[in-house]
Amino acid sequence: MIKAPVAASAGRRVTIRDVAEAARVSRQTVTRAMNDMPGINAGTKERVLLAARELGYHPSRFGRGLVLHDHHTIGLVIDNLVNPYYPELSSAVVTRAAERGWTVVLMDCSGVDNQRDLIGQLADQVDALIGYVHLDYEELSRLLPGVPVVRIDAPDPTAVPGSVNFDLGRGMAEVVDHLLQRGVRRPVMLDSSRDESGLTERARQFIKLMQGHGISAPVLHAGGDQLSDGIRATTEIITTMPRTDAIMCFNDITAFGALKALRQHGREVPRDVRVVGVDGLAAGTYVTPMLTSLALDMTKVAAAAVDIALGRLDGSIAAGSRGARRKVRHKLVIREST
Repeated sequence: MIKAPVAASAGRRVTIRDVAEAARVSRQTVTRAMNDMPGINAGTKERVLLAARELGYHPSRFGRGLVLHDHHTIGLVIDNLVNPYYPELSSAVVTRAAERGWTVVLMDCSGVDNQRDLIGQLADQVDALIGYVHLDYEELSRLLPGVPVVRIDAPDPTAVPGSVNFDLGRGMAEVVDHLLQRGVRRPVMLDSSRDESGLTERARQFIKLMQGHGISAPVLHAGGDQLSDGIRATTEIITTMPRTDAIMCFNDITAFGALKALRQHGREVPRDVRVVGVDGLAAGTYVTPMLTSLALDMTKVAAAAVDIALGRLDGSIAAGSRGARRKVRHKLVIREST
């Protein structure tokens, strides 16, 4: 029976150092044994493999790749592949990872109440995890010991060791200035929230900025961020607030719903109502009129997330350091809908 070193029993991932200590060999010898390399006798190899089995050691795919020049893998967690936002993000992540010599495993968590089981399945498949991860840090440490995790759009960036967050402030100020310059005086915020208690940060910023110009922007709570939510909410706006001259939508998807509902009710965009979305999806150029949006540069988001993850792995970026937390700014892209 191999006795686990103290460090290996502290709830973290078992490392090559732990196996070397338990088998009383060097780390280089463990590497040779685990990768079936020459330069090690049969007895020593068996002792190393036994120690690895007893300790539950699984060689890091990253470390194994350094030895065998094999592929290295990043896990990407998204919420809903049907939403065009996530395919655009996924494509950018795959491209950036490929540039760094890595492959990507995609996990779509749509319809899953708790990510725990799905993410736990990735423990032996990935060397790093990025994306829309909703589990807390302690739980992630238990599920993926030793695996760097980089959250995208984390609610509290300071609570996680690595994150890429979005700076909406300047862009939203540009939106408000743009709408006011177009003569907007009766805007409505179409939010994904269900009620005032769940108001999103996007809605809060828009309302506050409009108030700063002496304009009240009521909120219509769509209760979701899908096309159908945008259609239903905009129909309600037309019915209950018929003088509305601009709709600021939670995202591009609900904005597409707004455009559809406005057309169905004979309202012309932008003559009667101006419409703005958030995300800057390519699909915004496929609709008529083309959608004005607060756009994210997905290549920057992907590059930041992948580079932080790889930096955490190679030791060039420390967990929780300034370099492990980055921001990407939204920028206003003006098209035909305003």
